[in-house]
Amino acid sequence: MSTDYPDFGLDAAQRRDAVFAHRYEYPGMDGARGELWCYSDALAYAPGSLVRLMISSSVERAELEIARDGAELRAVLKGTLSGLRWQPTPEDCSVVGCGWESAFEFRIGEDWPSGAYRVSLVAAGSDGAPVRSHHLFIVKPRPGPKPRRILQVAATGTWTAYNTWGGSNHYRGLTGPNRDQYSPTVSIERPWCRGFVVLPAGAPRVPLECQPPPGAPLRYPHMEWAYATGHSTKYASAGWASYDSHFMRWAERAGYAVDLVSQHELHYEPELLHDYDCVVMVGHDEYWSWEMRDAIDAYVERGGHLARFAGNFMWQTRLEDGGRRQVCYKYRARAEDPVYRERDNSRTTGSWEAPETGRPGAATFGLNAIDGLYAGWGGCAARGVRGFPVYRPGHWAFRGTDLSYGDLLGAEGHAFGYEVDGLPYVIRDGLPEALPTGGAPESLSILALGMSSLIEEPRSQADTDDRFIGDEEATYVAELRFGDASEASVDRVKRGCGMIVHFTRGAGEVFHAGSCEWVAALLRNDAMVARVTSNVLDRYLAGS
Repeated sequence: MSTDYPDFGLDAAQRRDAVFAHRYEYPGMDGARGELWCYSDALAYAPGSLVRLMISSSVERAELEIARDGAELRAVLKGTLSGLRWQPTPEDCSVVGCGWESAFEFRIGEDWPSGAYRVSLVAAGSDGAPVRSHHLFIVKPRPGPKPRRILQVAATGTWTAYNTWGGSNHYRGLTGPNRDQYSPTVSIERPWCRGFVVLPAGAPRVPLECQPPPGAPLRYPHMEWAYATGHSTKYASAGWASYDSHFMRWAERAGYAVDLVSQHELHYEPELLHDYDCVVMVGHDEYWSWEMRDAIDAYVERGGHLARFAGNFMWQTRLEDGGRRQVCYKYRARAEDPVYRERDNSRTTGSWEAPETGRPGAATFGLNAIDGLYAGWGGCAARGVRGFPVYRPGHWAFRGTDLSYGDLLGAEGHAFGYEVDGLPYVIRDGLPEALPTGGAPESLSILALGMSSLIEEPRSQADTDDRFIGDEEATYVAELRFGDASEASVDRVKRGCGMIVHFTRGAGEVFHAGSCEWVAALLRNDAMVARVTSNVLDRYLAGS
């Protein structure tokens, strides 16, 4: 692994802007050369449903292609759109929605298989270069039993939380008295930001691909690349292109049959789950509503098999306005979320592990975000291992891998990072055991365990001013657990871990590889990660 950070042609000031400046997509940002923006009137549709595309364009004519994005990109609809027009957009569109009128409507074909469908628009720009726009919607499966089929749940709550289009998301924004705060409410009625639907091959992922030498400054290459190429700062943190797509493509190429739903279906149509023997979540899957968890818990209790190859199960959300808006107050929940002041404040939109919520993530998925978090980027375990150290190689999930105690799983494909989930644990006779304080089921077994950090500790005074992650998470967790953010309390929570766990509950079973980057190892053809993934899927599809 190189010791040199990649060079994207930025000077020092530009590199700093790439990390700390609030950049986002907005109408008019590309000026006179022309713009095309598009979103649909829902995240997901049933076969035969009418789809409305809301398009705002400074060019009158564009070529349209809609294609299913799976093992191969297969076009299902092509045409030329004319009469396109520029539509007014409210300044707070990321909060209330763009409110555009429908520009093109079509029906989902009765024969279109479930999956992700990419909308591509291209027109001639005034400078002769093409103007492009991409959108994505999901076609849901038909109801009915689906033996030997996988149901993948796209992390659309996290896509929505990170979407930078319009200026505000759950991280940064134009809200608050000084127009510089993240918004607790964000709308799905806006385009996806650049990089969520399509990315070029080789786009940097969040974890570092180099080993910083001693004394090297903190750097965040994926943000530098985004700045240099005009992609969203958050392209590598969420979205179909960076995460969910890699599992879908790998699974279909490996011969698995995969259907797809958004998280809205868990919330509003939970009965869909019970048509499947195996349900899968992947990538960066951070934002869930209470109802979504109820759906998964009921599915597993009744005998369902859940395979979660994902990390950072952190925040409770609420859906409002028929699911068109997502609410999450996060760090400001106790101060601002009106639900916190109600007699039953369990639906407060903060961390699942907050005492008022009282529903640790481990109760559903076996792991908690606040016991894990950052690995492999910034100042958090930047030189750490990129795989899972294995503790229980005899488990059925490792069959055929030739792994032994202490071996690394996924180091070749960098499966461990950039956010991982863990548990409080102790080591007895060389094996980790979960402590009851984490809220995990008693049947849980820890199969693999690596190190992470809740805090980006500076290596020099210069680093103190240049930290992107900082100690915000550690301060928040210290306040939740101990009621204060003193140095001593922060020190007690700042060390985390990432785990692979397995447990049974009711008549069902859960396997959880708690890392955002598991799909990166599938993308990089890591043979051991692929074998473990297949072991889990094959067992669960067989109903074992």
